[in-house]
Amino acid sequence: MKVLNERLLEVWLELSMAINNERVVSDVPFNESLICNILYRAQMQDPAGRLTATDLCNATRMLKSQMNRTLNSMEEKGFITRTRSEEDKRLVFVTLNPEKTLPYQEQHSKILELIDIIIEQMGEDKVLQTINLLTQISNIAREVLS
Repeated sequence: MKVLNERLLEVWLELSMAINNERVVSDVPFNESLICNILYRAQMQDPAGRLTATDLCNATRMLKSQMNRTLNSMEEKGFITRTRSEEDKRLVFVTLNPEKTLPYQEQHSKILELIDIIIEQMGEDKVLQTINLLTQISNIAREVLS
């Protein structure tokens, strides 16, 4: 029987690969999808929803150089716009361009369809338990890595 840490890692990777499968996330690369999701949620909470690259680095734990490359790619595709702050010229806000987010929205819908099937087959109670367990695992991993 496999050691528990190896088995947890194996299941974690299997889940990551299942969600990051080319059939599901072929339209928008993973990091771009992650950033779109963060920006989308920020705009749902506050219509201005303007975050900086530093905010996005903190949320994703990406390095600044990787974030800049990703944001440059997203800006070239028209997914995002960057706007310099009027109050503080050092700040540049990143926002989603709602006219160009269709690929992200379609991909997000595909992922939600997959998750709906999982919920249907597992049942809401087990899914809620799983959410709680995954949240605990994520929080512990963040604490250890901080």
